[in-house]
Amino acid sequence: MMGLFKQNPYRDLEKILGYRFRSKERLAQAFLHRSFRFEKGADAGSDNQRLEFLGDAVLGLIAAAFLFERFPDRDEGFLTAARSRLTSGAALTRLAKRIDLGSRLMLGKGEEQTGGRQRASNLADTLEAVLGAAFLDGGLKAADVIFRHLFVPHLESGETAEADSNPKGRLQQICQQRWKTSPCYQLLAEEGPRHAREFRVEVLANGKELGRGRGASKRLAETAAAQAALLMLPPEKTGSET
Repeated sequence: MMGLFKQNPYRDLEKILGYRFRSKERLAQAFLHRSFRFEKGADAGSDNQRLEFLGDAVLGLIAAAFLFERFPDRDEGFLTAARSRLTSGAALTRLAKRIDLGSRLMLGKGEEQTGGRQRASNLADTLEAVLGAAFLDGGLKAADVIFRHLFVPHLESGETAEADSNPKGRLQQICQQRWKTSPCYQLLAEEGPRHAREFRVEVLANGKELGRGRGASKRLAETAAAQAALLMLPPEKTGSET
């Protein structure tokens, strides 16, 4: 049932998301910014803030479950860092821009005139609201479908793919570009019996700790620390992301 919609205005978006909403009204609510509600005097529950709250929690759970399965040998610190980077505001904004969510926002005149369609916080919140709407529409399975269509390809491409193949080399390159220095690896602990040693290492650059890692050898621990650092490092700021 299409409800208020005689035609489906979200057909192209649903193809991108990989999920077809049963309730188009619910998806439409994900695009209703609070500025529009204030100007139109709409019901307090009709903007996308509640959906954004729900979507944030849903995304955190789905991302955690995916990373838990994807990296069975990684420790909690690595998984936490990976989830943080994958679900960060910057990552959400980039994905929202990629699928042009800004063009669908329902904004008040003031928000429209001040660049609200491209504002990072609006875009990130809207993408989370879409996930919240999907959860209400089809449960965790629906939200997970969208996650795998949008977020997983992002995880498996670009910087993250390079980090998987050569994390120490990639981190060296980034440190040289940003701070004109090389990362420094320090052994924190060497524990366990001789036949099952575990090494814990931290990596530092520019006077700050970037990440920690564990491994059955010092080399493996350094690689894990570099991988954690790459996942925790924020992307370099650009003029389009504020």
